[in-house]
Amino acid sequence: MFNRTRRLQSTAALASISLLTGCGVLSGDRSDTEQKLAVGTTSTPSTLDPAGAWDGSWELYRNVFQTLVSYPVGSAAPEPDAAEKCSFTDGSSKVYSCTLRKGLTFSDGTELDAAAVKHSIDRISAIGAEGGPSGLLTSLDRVETSGDRKVTFHLNKPDATFPFVLATPAMSLVSPADYPKNKLREGSGLTGSGPYNLASYEPDKTAELVKNPKYDGFAELKNDAVTIRYFKDSALMVEALKKKEIDATFRGLTAEQVIDLQDQPKEKALQVVEAVGAEIRYLVFNPEDSAARNPAVRRAIAQVIDRGALVDKVYKGTAEPLYSMIPSGVAGHATSFFDTYGEPNVPKARNMLAEAGITEPVPLTFWYTSDRYGSATALEFAELKRQLDASGLFRITLKHRPWNTFQKGYQKGEFPVFGRGWSPDFPDPDNFVAPFVGENNAVGTPYETPEITASLLPKTRQESDRAAVGEQFGRAQEILLKDVRLLPLWQGKLYVAASDDIAGAERALDPQTIMQVWQLHRKTSW
Repeated sequence: MFNRTRRLQSTAALASISLLTGCGVLSGDRSDTEQKLAVGTTSTPSTLDPAGAWDGSWELYRNVFQTLVSYPVGSAAPEPDAAEKCSFTDGSSKVYSCTLRKGLTFSDGTELDAAAVKHSIDRISAIGAEGGPSGLLTSLDRVETSGDRKVTFHLNKPDATFPFVLATPAMSLVSPADYPKNKLREGSGLTGSGPYNLASYEPDKTAELVKNPKYDGFAELKNDAVTIRYFKDSALMVEALKKKEIDATFRGLTAEQVIDLQDQPKEKALQVVEAVGAEIRYLVFNPEDSAARNPAVRRAIAQVIDRGALVDKVYKGTAEPLYSMIPSGVAGHATSFFDTYGEPNVPKARNMLAEAGITEPVPLTFWYTSDRYGSATALEFAELKRQLDASGLFRITLKHRPWNTFQKGYQKGEFPVFGRGWSPDFPDPDNFVAPFVGENNAVGTPYETPEITASLLPKTRQESDRAAVGEQFGRAQEILLKDVRLLPLWQGKLYVAASDDIAGAERALDPQTIMQVWQLHRKTSW
């Protein structure tokens, strides 16, 4: 996820999807009634070619492409989709083999065989698109085929998280006839084998999805067609929901919008469904800065910040305080920072600084991006400044830049302290630790932690039973806690707001928090 540019418009969720009314027949048994829905989202695809996107385009990909493995409802680990079976075939998690289902075809009629799988995966690294997902395949050495149905992935190092990588929409299977080996496909069409076919596409406006009659996978479609409408402003979607022009919204809702929808009177016939999200926010301390490099300064900030007040004032309860880099809902989650620092305590923080010989307020500049995570980011940093300044121990200056220049700034080491957000590529604790450590990491400031990078992570990646790696990730979090190079702040919740006649919203999210629109349908009994 090192180059990921997922377009997170929201302060309390990861993206937003809405369903238009008036598109389906409501009488009769659903098995005899054509179900047509319309879906709106702020996650406009950057490209229709999976080899070129590590962003919100995944929302569309999940519904029109297949991956070898994916997440059926209720599954927390990848299970076969286009594959009939998959498993590691060695004892060190370096050889992963899949056997395809029989008779799979793409929407263009060509065969989805082992050669097509190899072509789909190989071209991701061969193209190496800027902002693309090639960084997910760093552990892959080569792909081999045996006959028409067997594909074997040889890894250059043990990596038990590789099935999770294969389950990301970035690894969508594409037709070799339509997707060049060494360049991205151009135009407004796509060829997949997923639950839906793309009937038409107008960039930044609409994508027309129709049920794929040739689809063979785990998904059970509860509707027949979905029109995706792309919005730039979530406020327009909320307005449309209230006017009954749309049936539901998902992702992109601000805290104020969520609360407003929750407070709608009963006669408005709206429902708001809440779920735990895996999106997190955190501060990064630059070890090259004269103040931020001091552990006492970092620990004093950790001791002063009141996460509860932050989420209450800024996010109105649509987020939760976060006390470790691994969020609640993901294996390995802990409350390390709360266990160590407890409630905010200014006298304790003052003593930490005094023991390090610091008796005057510490001047620091906090940076944030003005356009990536939503308008509440400015309010969040204003609250952080208020808390730290009020302690009398710090003098905080706030500065911001648009994402493009902000990203270049932190990668060059220009910022003493800066805020970042993270949405996982896959629901495994590895994806909340590994990206942030080492010389080249997702936050742009080298963080050498030999015990984590050379010992703990390699050990966990040899273990295919992901429930058995708790001890190693517990130790990793102890190290992150001691160093306070990263300071977790909060994790978001996910919300689906919908009309009462829409069902399936509570099952529409996979563990990657990506929308599976085939779960949505209109209720037919009243």
